Amino acid sequence: MNENVNHQMHLLNIGFLLLLLLAAAWSDIRTRRIPNILVFPGAIAGVLWHVLLPQEMGGLGFLGSLAGGGTGLALLLPLYMLRVMGAGDVKLMAMVGAFLGARETVGALLCVLLAGGVLALIAALCEGKLRVLWRNLNVMLLGTLAGGTMTGLFVSGKAGEGIGGDAAESAGALPYGVAIAAGTTVYLAMTRWN
Repeated sequence: MNENVNHQMHLLNIGFLLLLLLAAAWSDIRTRRIPNILVFPGAIAGVLWHVLLPQEMGGLGFLGSLAGGGTGLALLLPLYMLRVMGAGDVKLMAMVGAFLGARETVGALLCVLLAGGVLALIAALCEGKLRVLWRNLNVMLLGTLAGGTMTGLFVSGKAGEGIGGDAAESAGALPYGVAIAAGTTVYLAMTRWN
């Protein structure tokens, strides 16, 4: 019986997180924004869940949940500072972290980054900008190897500075909330239902 209750509580937690991610992805597709009214209450719900849920039933406690949120925030914050990602995406990953805890947030983020890469490839193919994406990735790699930054290459469809001062053509903006939702879902499927 106790095993059955643990399983049901775990499914309820994951189900609620997936609903929040679905709402965030839908909003990001429609408006290119992830609303704070979704992310902040979601993060608070994740923390409260783990505060109220006993540890033997999978609760992480206040500090464990907070560490997960901080991990999600810290891992994507550099991409926001480089203007590669929006603030809503960073806050959404922090919300995911509040539900998953620090260690699982790192695993989920790896799946999120892979999903983002796949999303970028699909978008570039659909928009006929695969060559632009490839060129920008090469410039970004060469700039990184030379000690530069990638600021401005993929910023919300704005042109950044390319090699020799030429404006680099953008491969387009992505609704990264979709990648966060898809990557987190894949991670949960791989770790929970294998």
